Amino acid sequence: MEKKNNFRVRVMKYAWQLCKATRQAWRICMIKAWQLYRLAKAMRKGTVTFYYQKTDGSIRKATGTLMNVPVGATLGGKKMTKPSYKTMAYFDTEKNAFRCFKIENLICVI
Repeated sequence: MEKKNNFRVRVMKYAWQLCKATRQAWRICMIKAWQLYRLAKAMRKGTVTFYYQKTDGSIRKATGTLMNVPVGATLGGKKMTKPSYKTMAYFDTEKNAFRCFKIENLICVI
């Protein structure tokens, strides 16, 4: 039997991780989860500019994409085959390298 992982499951997993990490209301976590889903969807179609807070507290403007990412690509030696719902990985077009950020640190998408 094949396990189907549709977009609603992905959004709920993002929301659950946000709820555990931030202890905010479920409504707020769902709004942020849908924003993350739309960001990933837009990055699969092309280049997107977005802002997030780095771990040192500074704000970073990132331009990233997930389009034409080769199968079996690695991020720091780890294969990116299994999705992580705690972080979001993307290919930074300015630095020409893979980057990632914690999902609760996303600020806005342009």
